[in-house]
This record gives sequence, structure tokens and C-alpha cells, in this order.
Amino acid sequence: MKKFGRSQLVTRLEDARFLAGAGRYTGNIAPRGALRAYILRASVAHARIRVDLQAARTAPGVHLVLDAATLHEEGVTASMPALLVQNRDGSTAANPRRPLLAEDKVRFVGEAVAMVVADTLEEARDAAELIEIDYDECPVHLDLVAGGAALHDDVPDNRAFDFALGDEDATDTAIAAAAHVVRLPLTDNRVISNPMEPRGAFARMEDGRLHITYGGQNVWNTRRHAAEILNMDPSDVRVTIPDVGGGFGTKAPDYPETFLVAQAARMLDRPVLWLADRSEGMLSDNAARDLVHDLTLAFDADHRLTAYKVETRCNLGAYNSPLAQNIPTNLFARVLMGAYDCQTAFLRVEGIYTNTTQVDAYRGAGRPEAIFALERGLDHAARQLGVDPWDLRRRNFIPPEKFPYTSATGELYDVGDFARVLDAAETACDRAGFPDRQADSAARGKLRGLGLCYYIESILGDPSETARITFQKDDTVALFVGTQSNGQGHETVFAQFLADQTGLPVDRIEIVQGDSDRIETGGGTGGSRSVTVQNNATLATVDAMITAFTAYLAEKTGVAEDEITFDHETFRAPGSNLTPTLAEAARMAREDGRDDLLDHAQTATLPGRSYPNGAHVAEVEIDPETGQVTVARYTVVDDFGNLINPLLVAGQVHGGVAQGLGQVLCEHVVHDADAQLLTASFMDYAMPRADTLPMIAFSDMPVPSTANPMGMKGCGEAGTVGAMAAAANAVADALRPLGVETPQMPFTPHRVWSLLRDAAAA
Repeated sequence: MKKFGRSQLVTRLEDARFLAGAGRYTGNIAPRGALRAYILRASVAHARIRVDLQAARTAPGVHLVLDAATLHEEGVTASMPALLVQNRDGSTAANPRRPLLAEDKVRFVGEAVAMVVADTLEEARDAAELIEIDYDECPVHLDLVAGGAALHDDVPDNRAFDFALGDEDATDTAIAAAAHVVRLPLTDNRVISNPMEPRGAFARMEDGRLHITYGGQNVWNTRRHAAEILNMDPSDVRVTIPDVGGGFGTKAPDYPETFLVAQAARMLDRPVLWLADRSEGMLSDNAARDLVHDLTLAFDADHRLTAYKVETRCNLGAYNSPLAQNIPTNLFARVLMGAYDCQTAFLRVEGIYTNTTQVDAYRGAGRPEAIFALERGLDHAARQLGVDPWDLRRRNFIPPEKFPYTSATGELYDVGDFARVLDAAETACDRAGFPDRQADSAARGKLRGLGLCYYIESILGDPSETARITFQKDDTVALFVGTQSNGQGHETVFAQFLADQTGLPVDRIEIVQGDSDRIETGGGTGGSRSVTVQNNATLATVDAMITAFTAYLAEKTGVAEDEITFDHETFRAPGSNLTPTLAEAARMAREDGRDDLLDHAQTATLPGRSYPNGAHVAEVEIDPETGQVTVARYTVVDDFGNLINPLLVAGQVHGGVAQGLGQVLCEHVVHDADAQLLTASFMDYAMPRADTLPMIAFSDMPVPSTANPMGMKGCGEAGTVGAMAAAANAVADALRPLGVETPQMPFTPHRVWSLLRDAAAA
């Protein structure tokens, strides 16, 4: 097989420059001499404010101080954009104004109040200390229930929306008639993603146009929003994204700082740079998850699911972040019933505003939350019903003969063989040997638990994508893509796929991304869409390119077009000794003045989504004396369809599992009664470390997707989707013999120790 062909374990090509310190991140490539911006943020969670900028504006080195009033004077009055859902009564959800800088009120600790631009960051910080803010404090609302102190005058009871999907009456009727009904309250705790590279942006004017550079996930959304907010024509805005040190969905939505920097650069006609530090990111980055559920599962006498009801309250923070309302509602609903054959389901979600940072997308965006709820519910039901949790899942799986299968929420699952994947996972994790390992733990005074999660994922985002292939004068080939790498290895996998389809040398392929001037449009990165959707567009472009070169070579060799073949490497024609590679054919075309053959572009749309799925099995050991939870073993068997690069896929799974385990075991955002963030540094917010994670056994059992010509399924978020419930179920399994029935995340040592102490006292 070709070294760089499909299914080859090719190490990441981009790592050579990353490891050599040659990465081009926002902070590395800012223009020399750029002015530095500093954001002054609210120190209280809820208050009416009066701001005095006079002293700051005359401080040494200061060029500009912006507040809400100054922005209004400049005509910048738009609210930050947000996607809205529909309430169950058909009305549109609340959309309170979210200004770039706080106007009459601040609504969370960390909200931007003013921005100082100076020659140096130190001068900007010093000047910010001269800004006087008078706070007239208001009561704080933190509870995930409607009511309390109003954050927004136009949002009664702080309820952003009341969303519903499904037939509530039919679901309630099925629950009432069920042989068995199991209920479970569940908490999905708040976390912060903490990408390695904190957020940052710089902007400058270039020949009368505004050029914004930032670390993000979609240049075209940002260009559109910048034009709307800054009252500009989109053609006068260029947005570029350089290397990005982790996105995870946190960097998918736009933030006020990007547009503040852009406005400052316009006003000063000087480059302006803003870079967040870690604590600033923890205060102002969109948080994630933060939901509570009441789950009801109904079963018949044979333990088949007959109905599933989810009643959720979710924390939106103080405002709508751009994607937030859709995550616990429409995106959650994509996989509401998971891999199970049940057509009676109902989801109700209430969105609540609180005096905290906004909540938005984080690896999986809705699907981890949905699968966590369902798989925790099924595991709890198995214990309540006295049946094996693995057998309960097998009994309820959608059987292979029912595919394509339309789920209770309207998703068209194209293919799946869930029982076969679960059987493979049972062998891979050595479930048969678990009793012996459990006995060994008991002999050492430890508790041991085994947890299973069978997940299914829905690939999200725009199903359309663009690709362009250009042969350059130095014999290199540029592949222009509409997605955006955040560290996943796109430069490798896209070049690898193009090389496999064309025979072009992989080291001569340049991946071009993240520039709204060079690439007309694109869908960006998010929802595990990139490899599937982008390579579909690349494949369409290759097909068009080969067709064009076939016609050219037919004319050149004097044979009919249908006699020329291309074997993904070489063109051949009967009776001709001319057998050029694609690169050689391009050189011939250039020599013949056929520049039209040197540039090819196509847009392609997938006919449907793909649905990766698989089994995660966690095995934990708990020290009852300290409450310390150790993940002793972790096994994953996935169905990702056909793979381009198994090595990169394994890396994505490992990273996703790490983030899922982090939430289960240690990550947790804590506010005090005044909504002050108590976990604003790594001294207080516990991230998973090398000693948190075991070696992760990963294998793939593909059932190729029928929703794209490559048979692929996305893999970027699946690790997190499966990890949360698997680890939580393992902890619950270990604690159950000691009387702990419904433990809630995160399973920190103190929480686990307290659960065991309380159970013993009871």
C-alpha cells in the first residue's frame, strides 16, 4: 500500500514545526510595535455601574480608553449575536441585549467594562487601575430555577426559554402503563475547557480594509459578525486564523474582545493586540455543561424500553452566548434515544439566566450531555431491575436489520451493528476477569467498579464544504480548505487523502486554511465535521480535475476520452507510451499555456449525517480511606467507519477521553454565594494530569457509513461523548455495595469520602 494512502499510520506532518517552536500562533505573529489592549473586568456579579475614565485617558502611554458610552459615540451599538430556539408554545426564546462592554449593569464577575490601549501591556494595566467604577450592587441569582433577582428587565423570572420535543402525553401514558418505571436525578457539572493557548486577537488597517486575526474556528462567521457589529461592508473585512492551540468548541463562538480590538484599530489606525492570561480566560471564556436532569425510564415486563422522559434545567450564564440555546435542546435531542429502539420519548428543557459566565459549546456540544444522561439512567435502571447492565443494553439495541432507522427525534441513522461492537468491547476489556481483579482490590482494602457506556454521536455543522486545488509554479500543490485546524492534524490527514486519490507527493501538498480573502467560504471546524465534510469536497474537486485532465490528454494523444484511465496515480491510454502522473500532466498543461487546468474548485454537500458509535469501558479502584478514585483500566471499541489515519484517530479518542474523565473526576467550577468565581486558577481548578489517566486501549470495528462516498464517520468528539458515563458508572458500581445509590459528579476525593461516610452513618 502507498505510504501515505488511506488507513496508513502517518505521523503528523505539522509536528515538525510545532516541536521546533515554529508554530504561528496569534501572539507570535502580531505586528511588531502593535499597541497592547487590556480589558478591565467587573469585580462583582450583579450591579448597576457608573464609570469614570478621565484619569486613565491621561495616563502615560495610553492611546485610547473605550467604554460603552464611547462605543455608542462611534456608532457601535449592536448586540452580540445569538441563535435562538423556539419555546414549546411556538414563541421565540428570550434574547436580552449583550453589549460589547457593560452599559448600565454588570451581570457576572469578569464581564468587560472598559478596554485600555497603550504602548505596552504594563502601561495599559496601570491605566486601568485609574478607572473608577461605582457599583450599586443588586441581588445575585445562581439557582437553576426560574425566579429570583432579575438579570434583564425584559426577561421575566430569568427564564430564557421553555423548550419541548416529542409527545408528552404519549410518553406519560406509556410511563403510566409500564411494568417498571425507574427515575434518576442527575447533575452534569460546570467545567471550563482551558485550551493550551488562551484566547487572543489583533487587528490592523490595511489599505482601508480591516484585518482581524484571532485564534478561532471559523473565519467567515467572524467576518460576517464583524461587519454587522462595526457597521462595515463584509468586503472591507478580512479575517485570518493562524495556528490555534486548542479550540474544543470554546473558540467556535465569537467574543466581544475580538470586535473591541478591531474597533480600536479602526479608531487609531494602528495595530492593536489583546492576549488573555489564564485567569482572565477562566473568568471570561464560555463555560460548559451545567445542567440538572430528572430522568424517567419505562420498561415492559421483558425489560424493553417503552418510554424515556428527560426534564432538564440548564444554566446559560448571564447572557446568550451564540450557540448556547441550541446545545441542551436541539443538539441534545439528536441522540436523545442513543442506540436504543424506543419511539416514545419527550424532552423538556428550561434555560435559566444566572450571574455567571456564559455557557456554550465544549467538545461534543449537547451529545455528551445527552449520552451521559441516558447511559447513567440505563445503568441505574439495570441495578434497580436486577438485570445485567450489558444485557439490558443488548436487549434494547436497534437491530442491524432495522437500518436505516429513524429515531424518536427524527435522526436518520444510516448503519450500525451495536451488539457486535459491544461484544468486541466485552472481550477487549476482559470483563470475564473483572471478578478476580475486584477480589484483589478488596484484599487490599479497595473498592473496584466496572462501568459501561454505549454511545452514538451525530456529526453536526454545515453538510456543505468547498475545496480548491491549485498547481503552483514551483511544482507544489495548494489545497484550499473551508475547515480550520485547532490541533487535530488536519494538515496531515487532508494531504494524505489528496495524495491517496491523486498520487501527488504528500510533501509537495500545502494545506491553505483560515483566510477569508483566499478562501471564499467554508463551514469552519466544529461538530466532528471536518474530515468527513472536507474530504467529500476534496473528492468532488479531484473528480472534476481528473475529468478536465482526461479531456486534455485525450486531445494531446489523439484518443477518445473514454479510453483514458486514471488509477489514482497515473493516466494511461491504449497504444500510447505517454503515462503521465497528475503532477507531470500539470507541468505539460503549464507548458502548453493551459492555465485553466491548473486551478480547480468544487462545493459538495453530504446527503446525510454520519453516526459514529461505540463502547467505552472504565474500570476504577477507590480507596475508601481517602476517597481517591483511580482509573485502573480503560477500553474503547469504536465504529468510525473507514479511517484515513488510524494513528490520528487514536489520538483524538485519547484526548476526548481525557476531557471526559477530567469532568468526572476532578474538574468543577465553583462560585460562592456572591457569584465570585473560586476556581480561577490551576491552584483551585483541577485539570486531569498524566497520573489521572491510564493507558487507553483503543480499537476500531468499522461499519462504513452510507452517508458519504468515503464511508467515514467523524471521530473528534466521540471520546468525550463516551467517557463521562463510562467513568461515572464505574464509580457508581464501586460505591453501590456500600449503600451509595445515586452519586453525582465530580468524584473528587472529598466528595467520594463524604458519600461513603454518609452512607455508613445511614
